[in-house]
Amino acid sequence: MAKTGNIRISSENMMPIIKKWLYSDKDIFLREIVSNASDAITKLKKLIALGEAKEGEPFRITVTTDEKAGTLTVEDNGIGMTEEEVENYITQIAFSGAADFVEKYEKAGGDGIIGHFGLGFYSAYMVSDDIEIFTKSYREDAPAVHWESDGESTYSIEECDKSTCGTKIVMHIAKEEKEFLKESEVRRLLGKYCAFMPYEIYLNPKGKEDEKPINKTEPLYLKQPKDCTEEEYKTFYRETFADFQEPLFQIHLNMEYPFRLKGILYFPKVRKRVELERGQVKLYCNQVYIADNIKEVIPEFLMLLNGVLDCPDIPLNVSRSFLQNDKQVQKIAAHITKKVADKLCELYKNDREKYENCWADLANFVKFGCIKDDKFYERVKDIIIYKNLAGEYRPVESFFGEEVSEEDSKNGKQPQAVYYVSDENKQAQYVKMFKEAGLDAIFCDTFIDPHFLSYLEYKSPTRVRFLRIDADVAGALKTEGAEDKEIEELFNGVLEGKGVKVRTESLKDPAVPAVVNVSEFMRRMSEMNSFYGMGEESNEVTLVVNLSSAAVQALKTGEEDARKLSALQIYYLALLAYRRLKPDELDEFSRNQSLLLEKYLQK
Repeated sequence: MAKTGNIRISSENMMPIIKKWLYSDKDIFLREIVSNASDAITKLKKLIALGEAKEGEPFRITVTTDEKAGTLTVEDNGIGMTEEEVENYITQIAFSGAADFVEKYEKAGGDGIIGHFGLGFYSAYMVSDDIEIFTKSYREDAPAVHWESDGESTYSIEECDKSTCGTKIVMHIAKEEKEFLKESEVRRLLGKYCAFMPYEIYLNPKGKEDEKPINKTEPLYLKQPKDCTEEEYKTFYRETFADFQEPLFQIHLNMEYPFRLKGILYFPKVRKRVELERGQVKLYCNQVYIADNIKEVIPEFLMLLNGVLDCPDIPLNVSRSFLQNDKQVQKIAAHITKKVADKLCELYKNDREKYENCWADLANFVKFGCIKDDKFYERVKDIIIYKNLAGEYRPVESFFGEEVSEEDSKNGKQPQAVYYVSDENKQAQYVKMFKEAGLDAIFCDTFIDPHFLSYLEYKSPTRVRFLRIDADVAGALKTEGAEDKEIEELFNGVLEGKGVKVRTESLKDPAVPAVVNVSEFMRRMSEMNSFYGMGEESNEVTLVVNLSSAAVQALKTGEEDARKLSALQIYYLALLAYRRLKPDELDEFSRNQSLLLEKYLQK
């Protein structure tokens, strides 16, 4: 005869705790129920190893959907429970009173919570109207037990005729949650949460001949790195992340002390991304999926990678979904960062060619990591490389100069200027002038470079300052030559009202009549303001007129109108080498060009 009892709290107190305080997503219930089944098998395995229980059928977990009956069933052949244990783990623990429940389990932590059958079990009431438990303990003299409750205020418990040890949970799914009866949805959730659980999971098995588990009980990351092949790494990557583009390389983490941590982190290809795209780092605890990209364990910049991490020592709260903030977690995060830096340095040292070939894909990740984590920067600063005008990769610090002393700085001496190219096509004229003058520059053409160059200046303020290649061309390329007031006045006259400063210099290249310079500081400020919506980019430029140019010297003779027209066209040609002309500028340039052609052809 069934024994019945009253739950000592009302459902309006109990269920909100289960549904809102304990769990954030409904579908987590399936992870909890299957995880409990896995825990039950693990406990029985330990008893068998100690000689306290007999070995039986191969361990397995079976999940069955029945849309007609409206039930979802999870069954294991683990340790099972006696009637007393059902009362302790199901009835008393979760039904001990809402206040006691919250107080007890907010204070508890770590492994003391995970594996408590009653806690995960009650997550199933988020989607169920009624739940039944059929269980039989491994103890041969203990009768099987049937427990049932609608999660409201009553439950019943009685003996049943289950013949084998283990536990079967039958969830009567609520009408509004019918999607959890669909095999396709259950398969998706099992694939998400249970892909690497240590015991085989079968979904709606049809017969032993056709049975195939839906999970991998020994995922690649559990193996020793020396036992893994490159093809295995690639296959695991494709299957886990549904990315059929091969990763650049991977880092296999495997340690037991001072904490247990196993996993594989993959460096994916960029695919011409113009901004940092978040990857997917899956966190597991004893092969049970916890969540993606948990910031406490995985530093923000490492979330650009794809990977799997399994750390049994992470301190989880009741729902296994959130980490408690403690020093252990910080140590794990720091260790992961160190291992990534070590791998990059190892690749740079042992296979420089591969490192350089991968750099286009690695650059944003490494630079972002340096900006976010000073310790990471200190570990990788010697392997941050940039391509120079000759197409050769060199460590960025090799471009730095000697340190400027405080006294020299007071006397106006500045750190070494390193010129950079942000757009090779737009700055082609400047690149050509630098090459012909035997000068060098580096290519900084990713969206993160402006931020990273500022970071490098901050880290080495007395050794380097970065100037875009069009910021001070005259300073880098000029020869000895006097100013020319006549030419300067001519250009000032035709450019009045255009917001252009004019300076005359003698440049090394006589083929270039003029170039545009933009103050590095003002341009950076302007770009930052534009980025944050604080105003448009400033167009204030300095026109450096080249006195070495025959075209410029010719402006001293001829008709005044022709001289003014030619000076204006020299300005527009210099502007074209710097940026696209605006519609009104292009219109004026085209009309002026037509007038010049008419004058030339008439002669």
